[in-house]
Amino acid sequence: MLARLSRFGPALTRFRTNPAFGARFVSQSPPSSASGSATVSDLQPSRAKESHGHAEVSAFEKNRDYHGFSQDPVVDEWNMRMAFFFGISMAIVVGGTFIHYLPDHGMRQWARREAERLITQREAAGLPLMEENYYDPSKIVLPGAGEE
Repeated sequence: MLARLSRFGPALTRFRTNPAFGARFVSQSPPSSASGSATVSDLQPSRAKESHGHAEVSAFEKNRDYHGFSQDPVVDEWNMRMAFFFGISMAIVVGGTFIHYLPDHGMRQWARREAERLITQREAAGLPLMEENYYDPSKIVLPGAGEE
């Protein structure tokens, strides 16, 4: 099997050393109008439309770091910071603290404390930790021979 694979070694090194292998071919010619696709400059006008003597300015041109909270750049940045602070930082800290201090789910901690209490009680009384019978055999009522 290894002998068969060794035949492909020289062919694979030729592909790896070929300068065209792994290169990207990007067209440098201008796009033709026959393709019918619109460019970004075709979709957005170069000049703002005049409305009542005032030019409309997009929020992104006025504020390059527009976050979508307000048109004013200062208010927009403060609203973004407050939203992230309360939405992420406080949610993680307060939420994590709330989850940490939830009551014992499934009473696992109580079961462990109860087991440790019973162990110390049985050791103090000199009894074995576990008995061979789960129930006391003297308290078990067995059915009679005729009831079967």
